[in-house]
Amino acid sequence: MIAVEELSKSFARQVLFEKISFKINRGEKVGLVGKNGHGKSTLFRIIAGLEEPDEGRVIIPRNYRLGYLEQEPDFKMATVLEEASRGLSDHDSDHLWRVEKVLAGLGFSAADFQKNPHQLSGGFKVRLNLARLLLTDYDLLLLDEPNNYLDITSIRWLEKFLLSWQGELMFITHDRSFMDRVATHILGIHRRKVRKIEGDTEKYYNQLALEEEVYEKTRINDERKRKELEVFINRFRAKARLAGLVQSRLKYIEKMEKRDKLEKIKNMEFSFLEKKFHHKYALSLNHVSFAYTPDRPLIQNFSLHLGARDRVMVIGPNGRGKTTLLKLMAGVLPPQTGEITYPKSVSIGYYEQSFAEDLNNANTVLEEIGSANPQLEPARVRQIAGTLMFEGEEALKPIRVLSGGEKSRVLLGKILATPVNLLLLDEPTNHLDLESCDALLAALDNFDGAVVMVTHNEMFLRALGERLIVFQNDRLTVFEGDYETFLKRVGWNEEKTENQVQSRDEVPGPAPAPAVPPDKGERDKNGSRQAIQDESFRFKLSPRELRKLRSEVIIEKSRILKPLEERVLSLESQIEALEQKVNQLTQQIIEASVDGRGQEVVRLSRELDANRKSLDSLYEEYTQVYLEYEEKSQSFERRLQEIDKISS
Repeated sequence: MIAVEELSKSFARQVLFEKISFKINRGEKVGLVGKNGHGKSTLFRIIAGLEEPDEGRVIIPRNYRLGYLEQEPDFKMATVLEEASRGLSDHDSDHLWRVEKVLAGLGFSAADFQKNPHQLSGGFKVRLNLARLLLTDYDLLLLDEPNNYLDITSIRWLEKFLLSWQGELMFITHDRSFMDRVATHILGIHRRKVRKIEGDTEKYYNQLALEEEVYEKTRINDERKRKELEVFINRFRAKARLAGLVQSRLKYIEKMEKRDKLEKIKNMEFSFLEKKFHHKYALSLNHVSFAYTPDRPLIQNFSLHLGARDRVMVIGPNGRGKTTLLKLMAGVLPPQTGEITYPKSVSIGYYEQSFAEDLNNANTVLEEIGSANPQLEPARVRQIAGTLMFEGEEALKPIRVLSGGEKSRVLLGKILATPVNLLLLDEPTNHLDLESCDALLAALDNFDGAVVMVTHNEMFLRALGERLIVFQNDRLTVFEGDYETFLKRVGWNEEKTENQVQSRDEVPGPAPAPAVPPDKGERDKNGSRQAIQDESFRFKLSPRELRKLRSEVIIEKSRILKPLEERVLSLESQIEALEQKVNQLTQQIIEASVDGRGQEVVRLSRELDANRKSLDSLYEEYTQVYLEYEEKSQSFERRLQEIDKISS
């Protein structure tokens, strides 16, 4: 178990997080979420001891071992197999079958085992580093985007491995489905603070939205209450008889927490500029073949007719030709045999990561996005830049100073600026955070055109895929159905082979933990069972019943408080009128005394005395009615807050 206490970190003027505290308990698998640039990777580096916080501390038990996934590994051995074997403990050093199993799971072939690690591509270097990390006997794994550079079969293998991992785990990923299946808890960095919940990302974001809604309602109510108190204080500050009430309200205002209005969080948005299309097919491939070398054809005699509004997902292991297929469709590569045809009215939006290197480094973000469509109004170009988080001066940055992720957003911006009816997207989610992936998914779902997308993200596959282009068994086939149907009817060869040979002695690492949480009533040995039972009442009322209950309370509140409010206003008016009358009578008595009108003084004095008694009576009634109103108002607010809590 580790504990983070009062941790703060800033870079220049940007505060990433301030005075955050949380714990990672035994056996927890914690998914870390938050927008890009809000400090997720920095927090990992601080926990790993690679970076110092501005203040606060990380408490790590003695002999507790942390493993951190470096994106730029340092290799020391001559072969891939030897390098991965460095992760084995001394008493497991002869268990090479474990090393081979992990390497195979991460996409290495048997021929790769004897390669020099420095000869690997950048992606496979990261995979080798991940393999060594998974084989080491760590207590806590810190995995920052472990899905990067993995293909879909390797991601599915990693998911199973992490579910069986018995130590603690913290990980960052832009793949929401992966996070939801692996994580037992979600830890979010939001508004420079953290909150941790048990459950998945949907529960976290729903709870976050509810908390902010309750905060904003409370802030508005507090402001209204403060104004009411200030009106009372200003009105009765000079009244000696109400000095006690005035002072109590002054103290109440001093104790009231000042709630600032929540700063609007910038969210990435996507809205494709659609070009009208009236043809049945957007694209046709007829007996297309392509190979970079004669001995290894990637695409052979492949045919496809793409409907005008099809959603086609391209899936398969890396290095089999997925990117090449999209380049053929986009016209970047010509087919060596066969034919690719489009109707004249087809307008293609093509996204491919390597295109970031072709951006004009001398242009600003606005100029580069605008170059995709010179007819577009400057205001619309700036709007597109803003939706991609390039606002204000950020939109005037030159391309040469942008990070890889920012350049990817510019590429997307150029597509958003162009009227299109066919989208060809090669792994567009690689540099997006969870919220941005959600926004892209919604935009693709609403797009009135055809989409062909290469992705390893199973959330996109399940949500969008209507047809699949599958690279498997050195063949390219079209599966007419969604991803779930593909898994049931066909599946991945690697998983079939693994299921056939797997035995309990072959499971890497410690004995496997359950892949799914146990029954809620039995899941926790430290008392959370009771907490779950205590909270079970939350689920007795449906959302519709809760809305009805809230409405009934509001109606009752209005019925009870309105007469009291009216009585308070009436008493205030009567008190003001009597105070004026008392002041007038006092002045008249002074004038009658000066003039020597004795009988007038006696009459006026009697009238003044009667008015003062009436005023005292009104003060007393006002105090009682106001306190009753205040007490009942607070009671109703508490009831509404309880209903809001139950709703969460």
